[in-house]
Amino acid sequence: MRLTQPFVKLPIRFDADALAAEVNALPASSWVPHATGFPGNEAVRLVTPGGQPTDAFEGPMKPTANLARCPYIMEAMAELGGVWGRSRLMGLGVGAEVPEHVDSHYHWRTHLRIHVPVITNPAVEFTCGGETVHMAAGETWVFDSFRWHEVHNRGQERRVHLVLDTVVTERLWDLIDAAQNGTPAAARLLQPGERRADPLMFEQHNAPKVMSPWEIRGHIAFLAGEAQPHPALEQVMKRLDKFADAWASLWAQFADSEQGRAGYIDLARRSRRDIQALGADQVLLKNELDLAFVLDQLVFIMAVAAPATPPLRAAGGQRLAS
Repeated sequence: MRLTQPFVKLPIRFDADALAAEVNALPASSWVPHATGFPGNEAVRLVTPGGQPTDAFEGPMKPTANLARCPYIMEAMAELGGVWGRSRLMGLGVGAEVPEHVDSHYHWRTHLRIHVPVITNPAVEFTCGGETVHMAAGETWVFDSFRWHEVHNRGQERRVHLVLDTVVTERLWDLIDAAQNGTPAAARLLQPGERRADPLMFEQHNAPKVMSPWEIRGHIAFLAGEAQPHPALEQVMKRLDKFADAWASLWAQFADSEQGRAGYIDLARRSRRDIQALGADQVLLKNELDLAFVLDQLVFIMAVAAPATPPLRAAGGQRLAS
């Protein structure tokens, strides 16, 4: 799904004091530096692959011991009804920031990120797509992470958000659609204890062993819709169509079996090389990232479980974060 605006506030609220009490009760050892290394950014891991102390995106997800200490947070997750991937509490220190960036990793094409502010102050500002909002404690927000976005804490108190990553369930879609259309119901407040017995759902499959041709075509169609006009675009898209058809012919023979691996890797290598030679890195998307880079993130790196070749270009020049 795609958001039609930079920010969407969902019609669900949570008891900010109850959330804050659980966060403040966590031991100091639960907080670890954020994976990006940005100064003043730290996190508490709540859902990870295998429930282990890792910031990885891929693998069967399980709750960590930190989540078990937070029963009301688990109720909030049950109320939202997601199938939960990597999820954390994210702290932003006084004067700290999350620098401007775009999320173009495969994870962000296949997941939605939900923010529930737990501890905040009026000087915390979240900017996305040129729009700036302050998310109040207990509210529930989603945003379009394929646009440039940044966060600043200019206040005198640390900011803590509950940050939940999920594929979009029907329940979430209905909430988002109503909010985007301007017709949401009155925000429901979930009281502590209302959903204590409800089990949570966790991702078990979140990265393809071999990407299906239908998924590849979906990513290509998405990027075609995001591409800005450029003289190289027509030939690049023609080559991508040829790549998708060739992938489908291999899939018809091997699906995701090991016997097809060599053929898939060879096809990915040749297609990457040809697309680069045609000037895909000169074609810009609406968010100003180049097409070759995002193709690498969404398709070529993920098309086969082990990367076939080094990326077309390094990620550092694109100012990415996660």
